[in-house]
Amino acid sequence: MKFSSRVTFASVLLAGMFNAPAISAQFQIATPSKDYSFTISTAQPWTDTGVDLHLGEVLRINASSAESCDPAGVSGSASTGLPVVSAPAGALIARLQAQGVPVLVGTGQQLKVEAPGHLFLGVNISGTPPCNGSFAVKVNVASEASPSAPAAGNSLTPAASPNAAQPAAASPEAQKPAQDIKSKLASAAQVFLAGQFGTGATASTTSASAAPAGNDVVAPASAATATAPTPALKVSSGALDSSLQKDIDGLPRRVNDEFQNQGDMVNFVLVGSEQQVKDALDAANWHVADIDTKEAVVKAVLQTYQKKDYLQMPMSQLYLFGRKQDYGYELAQAYSVVASRHHFRIWKAPNAWNGQTVWAGAGTHDIGFEKDQRNGKVTHKIDPAVDGERDNIGQTLQASGKVKSMYYYLPPDPVQGAKNATGGGYHSDGRVLVIVLK
Repeated sequence: MKFSSRVTFASVLLAGMFNAPAISAQFQIATPSKDYSFTISTAQPWTDTGVDLHLGEVLRINASSAESCDPAGVSGSASTGLPVVSAPAGALIARLQAQGVPVLVGTGQQLKVEAPGHLFLGVNISGTPPCNGSFAVKVNVASEASPSAPAAGNSLTPAASPNAAQPAAASPEAQKPAQDIKSKLASAAQVFLAGQFGTGATASTTSASAAPAGNDVVAPASAATATAPTPALKVSSGALDSSLQKDIDGLPRRVNDEFQNQGDMVNFVLVGSEQQVKDALDAANWHVADIDTKEAVVKAVLQTYQKKDYLQMPMSQLYLFGRKQDYGYELAQAYSVVASRHHFRIWKAPNAWNGQTVWAGAGTHDIGFEKDQRNGKVTHKIDPAVDGERDNIGQTLQASGKVKSMYYYLPPDPVQGAKNATGGGYHSDGRVLVIVLK
């Protein structure tokens, strides 16, 4: 997909957020203060608290432990693959949406809800926890006072003309679809701003140069480096079959663009027939990306008016084995797909293993936009901790019940630090996740 198409598609979302009075993202829901208590096991990566969150609420979270485990975490532990790479292993963390960026809580933290969501509490681990025990967590959820009308020039909703006729109030039933769209647009706006300008609680921002004059969009880059949540995978402790090892050793380590610029690393392998791959990814709620950008824009508009979610935004064409990807898949929250999405590309490898098709995959997590170093335009920025997306792919497939076995495999000359085709840097432990499907 060409960059200009990305900008066009992004403009559809932004137009919806900033120019449509009926579905403005500027709203709040007032709720009374509530207190909750939870026991969070350090052996469980994430716990669903069952607490729904509303725009404008403030969370005050405090944690303690009567055991040897410290919610502040264990210093000196390895940070590879942790959900919050900048925080100690074993620390208490939280996320405010199902696919939200995890943030450090530690022994205490105050968080403001910038978009409707749901509270998850977890432990900053990847694999075996550094401490076995539990945390006693108390959460207070309070509503800020409802804001006054937005000041002129700052509203996300266009100001009404003083002489404009006021429509009759709609019934609660009629308002529900619009409220649902408002909620999703508000969440999408927060995802976009967090990834783009570093407004998230854990985003550390580094600004790229402005794009050259003539580009449609000019914005600083985000460096929100927290990885996607990575619940512990059920990875086999046995050795990978030697013949399959040989096949993986022969795979290219990185994909390339149409100009032969090397890019994303091959960080996972699927073993199974084409139908097994499709069935597994469908069960895991991954969506096949659309190919034609113009048709995709029309589809997005139609599905919005039909109150459906558009989750199949096209992705650029990358190459392996001398050809573009066979399939592109993505997983994203409705409306946020323009700026933030989990996605990967897969290619059918030339060699089969035990009569089964081998698929080479490259997965990354889009977290915003940045300058394309090839041409000075704007492109998607990926989370540089790409192992998080590798493990996220494995976790979603594992949850689908379609996986027979999984292995980590470190090939010769592993990729542990590189740049993608647009110039964005990334790092990895170099391992490939091998997923054998049922």
